Amino acid sequence: MQAKTIRIIGVPLDYGADRRGVDMGPSAIRYAGLHEKLRQVGHVVTDVGNLPVPVPESRTSPDTHLKYLDEIVKVSRILARTVEKAMMEDAFPLVLGGDHSIAIGTIAGLLRRQTRLGLLWFDAHGDYNTDRTSPSGNIHGMPVATSVGKGHEALMTAYHGHFVDPSKIVYIGVRTLDPPEAEALRSSGMTVFSMHEIDRYGMREVMRRAIDIVKADTDGVHCSFDIDALDPLYAPGSGTPYSGGLTDREAHLALELLAEGDVLTSMEMVEVNPILDEHNRTGELAANLIASALGHRII
Repeated sequence: MQAKTIRIIGVPLDYGADRRGVDMGPSAIRYAGLHEKLRQVGHVVTDVGNLPVPVPESRTSPDTHLKYLDEIVKVSRILARTVEKAMMEDAFPLVLGGDHSIAIGTIAGLLRRQTRLGLLWFDAHGDYNTDRTSPSGNIHGMPVATSVGKGHEALMTAYHGHFVDPSKIVYIGVRTLDPPEAEALRSSGMTVFSMHEIDRYGMREVMRRAIDIVKADTDGVHCSFDIDALDPLYAPGSGTPYSGGLTDREAHLALELLAEGDVLTSMEMVEVNPILDEHNRTGELAANLIASALGHRII
């Protein structure tokens, strides 16, 4: 992999989910030695720190269909500008969450510089709900829908009219979907490699197909990695655990294959919850997975 200038952006946003604790995720990943791991690979690493995010206790959320809408929109706008600035300065944006609603701002910023974006979405869930279909009102279940221009208009204000082509979105590791979400995905034009396909074809073949899709006719590839893509046996520090997920080696292999092709132009790691973790196992795993995606090898 060619050496990169990596710009780390922390987003301690804890509004998009019901379970508290993901606001400490960026610190847990940094504490696990992320900077040194990336420097050992040969990258230049800069860290802009965490974006300002007020704690939920200082805010109220009157709309149960879109919890903390105003707060998430404000953070998304700031994050979009920060990501865009990193790309304008030829840096690789590496965003640390925080819950998965931060992807709304990350992708909005990327689209300002890469209008034909390929998107790899590692997740146990579909995140394809809207305010009309979400059973919880949690916005961390809506970023993919927002990225293609579906859902509440306020969530799309940072996008400036540019959205991701659904045919350039690939899911990896999905294993639980809300029924309306599953129905919408079937007609969305997106590619979904659930755990069934990974079991059936193997991670190497799944990643070969995924990379072919997101590379073709795009000007950048973003990897959005929710730590709950892994089985909770390997990643206990997740607020939405669901059994039957990726093993740690399957996840590493997937990201190592991305590094081999040097296809990524940005990445984010989300939903690490230190409150639910065991001695920062999940934070360390997240840091190691990022390192794998950015070129770390055993030998």
